[in-house]
Amino acid sequence: MKLYFETSNFPWSPERYHYAAEQMMLTLFPGERPEYPEGPPPKDMSREDNAAVFTLHRGAKLTNISALVFRPQGWYNGVKRFPSEQLDQPPEAVYHTVQHGLKLAFYQAGTALLGAEPPWGALTGVRPVKLPTRAMLAGATPKQAQRELEKDYRVSPDRARLAVDCARASVEVQRSLEPDQVSLYIGIPFCPSRCAYCSFVSADVGRTLKLVEPYLEGLLQEVAETGRVLRDLGLSVRSFYMGGGTPTVLPADQMDRLLDQCEACMPLEHCAEYTVEAGRPDTITAEKLEVLARRRIGRISINPQTLEGHVLEAIGRGHTPGDISQAYTLARAVGFDCVNMDLIAGLPRDSFDGFRRSLEGVLDLDPENITVHTLALKKGSALMERGGSLPGGDEVAKMLDFSREALTARGYFPYYLYRQKYMSGSLENVGWAKPGTESLYNIVMMEELHTVVSLGAGGVTKLIADGKILRLANPKFPQDYLSGLDRVLGQKREIGAFFASLPGGTGTAGP
Repeated sequence: MKLYFETSNFPWSPERYHYAAEQMMLTLFPGERPEYPEGPPPKDMSREDNAAVFTLHRGAKLTNISALVFRPQGWYNGVKRFPSEQLDQPPEAVYHTVQHGLKLAFYQAGTALLGAEPPWGALTGVRPVKLPTRAMLAGATPKQAQRELEKDYRVSPDRARLAVDCARASVEVQRSLEPDQVSLYIGIPFCPSRCAYCSFVSADVGRTLKLVEPYLEGLLQEVAETGRVLRDLGLSVRSFYMGGGTPTVLPADQMDRLLDQCEACMPLEHCAEYTVEAGRPDTITAEKLEVLARRRIGRISINPQTLEGHVLEAIGRGHTPGDISQAYTLARAVGFDCVNMDLIAGLPRDSFDGFRRSLEGVLDLDPENITVHTLALKKGSALMERGGSLPGGDEVAKMLDFSREALTARGYFPYYLYRQKYMSGSLENVGWAKPGTESLYNIVMMEELHTVVSLGAGGVTKLIADGKILRLANPKFPQDYLSGLDRVLGQKREIGAFFASLPGGTGTAGP
């Protein structure tokens, strides 16, 4: 889609607003890619059928932002108005006012041409819960926060209510955090095989077995150095999460060594939650589960994604539906009383009836947490490269509607939520929990409530304090992580420098 900006009246250069225009374009017209032709738009736009022209005009009392959108079915001019005095605010406030107005004008024109509105309305970005959380922390009631989403962002009542329900959990956690607390993520970038929908940086352990032991040795060094830095800063770990990849590809003795190192080096004395993604049932054994239980891991994930055999085959999972129930039974026998299970709506060769059977089968197992993901077509995944027979957006929406009704009826409540690019139906991923079993780590990570220190290949540490976020990225691939280990260890000193630069020295006050 060609995107034109009439530049004369826009505050600053139009390039600052490209990202906002692209976000709305992806929301309304998911298959499009942006083009920025040189020069002004043609005087005669009658031949255009895939373009948008953005203009801003400041009047004495009101400012108009216009989005004139051309599509094959016709054209429409969307307009957003706001008091001109808002353009006299500080620069960042002006930027956000203009950006929001541009999005809404584009949204108005696009939905008029499409004849329908998406479920999340004009709300873009991966963290829709941040808006109601911010409103409620500022004193708004849940009803007021929901009304803001519906009125200002055109979010549907169902999705607005979902976001506000998750915001309740976010507000409760944010108020419980102490300024000297962080969360800890440890990444194991290996899997027994690569799922067709996956774009995470993970290696097939069958082909990279020789890397696992060296990787573990490097990770042990990073654990030791990170623990030293955190203790020197007087910081403690509030939640611990080991993910991947699939952490349980590690043999029991390697897992035991890693967790022993964490206990010895990390400030875990006040850690409230320990989670390990067991993930793939074909990696779960009694010996590994006993190691996890002995090392204080209280929460694990056993992720079927689907209970339909032909769908498991289509996505390249090396296990059967029966393996899932066996792994779950084994985890209960070992003593785990908090289990999460993931499902994905929109998988290849799946259908509404297949998804319904999968969810009902998981509900029969009665886990404490169920996360319902919407399939997102990600760059680098096999699905993106080779395509496949996928359920349509309307059918996926029906799957999510059913999951919301079924989970609510069984006593689960939504506690965290996020969205992704190229997600089927422009929908969402939602974590559901029985009361008192929600994952603290999932909330603080997704809502960026405090610092998350990430170790291992592909880990991205987010240092958060006083409204600032600093990201420190480790190399993505295991080989690069090992070859760059000295830099990885040296980078941990930047954690100390970040907190030392804050008013009063160390501390992790939330945003």
